[in-house]
Amino acid sequence: MDVLTLPAQPRAELGKTVDHLRRQHRIPAVVYGHGVPSQTISVDERVFQKIYRQAGSSSLVDLVIGEQGPTKVLIQSLQRHPTTHGVTHIDFYQVKMTEKIETEIELHFVGESAAVKESGGIFIRTIDKVKVECLPGDLVPSIDVDVSVLKTFEDRIHISDIVAPKGITIMEKSEDVVASVTPPRSEEEIAALSEKVEENVEAVEVEKKEKAVEEPTEEETKPSAT
Repeated sequence: MDVLTLPAQPRAELGKTVDHLRRQHRIPAVVYGHGVPSQTISVDERVFQKIYRQAGSSSLVDLVIGEQGPTKVLIQSLQRHPTTHGVTHIDFYQVKMTEKIETEIELHFVGESAAVKESGGIFIRTIDKVKVECLPGDLVPSIDVDVSVLKTFEDRIHISDIVAPKGITIMEKSEDVVASVTPPRSEEEIAALSEKVEENVEAVEVEKKEKAVEEPTEEETKPSAT
């Protein structure tokens, strides 16, 4: 993968005073790491979004703060606005290339399952990402998982079946199920589900009607004239 470079600027603003940065389409952030002093910075919103689409949380980024040289970081965590979902704050973790780190890497499912293609099964993905330990230089954007081994509805892919790239140790339980295929629902099962939904709708409507009858009207609640 090409080197991903993200320019940044030091910032002195803290607390509510960072709002004016966001109005300028800059995202406040902090850089920290093991044995290194933390720094408060800001990054351009559009540039960051472009880098994040490529890097995710498991690819190294060269963070260039002002006139300083590049610093190797991981995008550790994001805070988002509750309604717009825009990024409001970023945590960057500064790594040491000679020191192992723990992070998460996404799983990339490849191949084709005979249980899905030939038997009409439903592919079930139980785990999307795995916790790993490795040197920063051994990080990869994702780990491939071949689903062609799922030939029947009894087959399972476990953590122990994943072949991790050289230098990467998967920290999850080896017996955990990563993916499987379930049989398609029969017409009887689909019909039974439809009936259950209809019954639930009817029950709700009946409950609403009963409640409306039990509750006094506005006129009934008014005190009578004496």
